[in-house]
Amino acid sequence: MPVVSVSMPTELIDRLDAHAVEHDYTGRSEVVREGARALLTEFDDDRLEDSSLAGVISVFYDFGTRHVERRVTELRHEHNDHIASNDHSHVDDYCVDLFVLEADLEDISTFVGKLRAIEDVEAVDYSLVPLESMSQVRDA
Repeated sequence: MPVVSVSMPTELIDRLDAHAVEHDYTGRSEVVREGARALLTEFDDDRLEDSSLAGVISVFYDFGTRHVERRVTELRHEHNDHIASNDHSHVDDYCVDLFVLEADLEDISTFVGKLRAIEDVEAVDYSLVPLESMSQVRDA
């Protein structure tokens, strides 16, 4: 198996090692492989492939990290055609941006991936709802 060198903060390495011990992994490489598989298959859901979706995405980052705020704003403009709503709030020492997108799975996946790729973003979370299922509930 090829060896890949990855740079990461010491705190993250410590968390990987602790997770490996707590869950009986053979080592941090096994944890990283599982995480990579989960990330790469995260949006592989045939049930959602041809659906129009509502995606609710939250982004957390430290207050005062201007480069993050600037990049989030750029993404908001790049994906404006799909953004139904956007809100910026402050929670403790964090900025929180909340996005509601109306788009297909690929567009939402791309938006989430770009947010996660921003250096110093603390967390990106999302939920997806097929819009067709909402009309079925309403019509029932």
